[in-house]
Amino acid sequence: MSGSSAQKTTHHLEMTSAEQFRPKTVDIPGWSVVRVEEADPELNWFLHESVGVEFSWGGRQDWGRKQWTDYIDRPDFETWIAYLGGRPAGYFELVRQDDGTVRIACFGLRQEFFGRGLGADLLTRAIQRAWELTTTRVWLRTCSHDHPHALDNYLARGFVKFGEVSGPPNPSRESELFGGR
Repeated sequence: MSGSSAQKTTHHLEMTSAEQFRPKTVDIPGWSVVRVEEADPELNWFLHESVGVEFSWGGRQDWGRKQWTDYIDRPDFETWIAYLGGRPAGYFELVRQDDGTVRIACFGLRQEFFGRGLGADLLTRAIQRAWELTTTRVWLRTCSHDHPHALDNYLARGFVKFGEVSGPPNPSRESELFGGR
């Protein structure tokens, strides 16, 4: 985690054609990725917390049930969960934008699942699904707080940078899981 660094760099990435896409998959017994069919605010909160706290993800840590429900319970939103051996290993959120593009709003693995090639496979599935939603562009933001290999993974799958901004870092924070203990 680089939440204590003096600056945060945010990279804006896009894929404007499915031909840019370079998939990479893994064949690991017990690995699956499943769409959440019914909005579940506690589940999305758990996923965001269990993946994002490691990287100082901000913006949602003060949300309650109403904010989570309003965010996820809408027709333009999808949550997909990756499982390994029946355990949630990571997730992604897709949001169809008003302009017809698809944003990967959140993406990541839980720390105990790093280093197995699962991130490339999960990102491949996120991109495949985004293109299935009939779009002209898939885009996302990642930053220097994210996993050290995150930007390389996005670029390796075919994303290109279309912008970059620098600003103050997100503050480090403790997980709210288990009441912060």
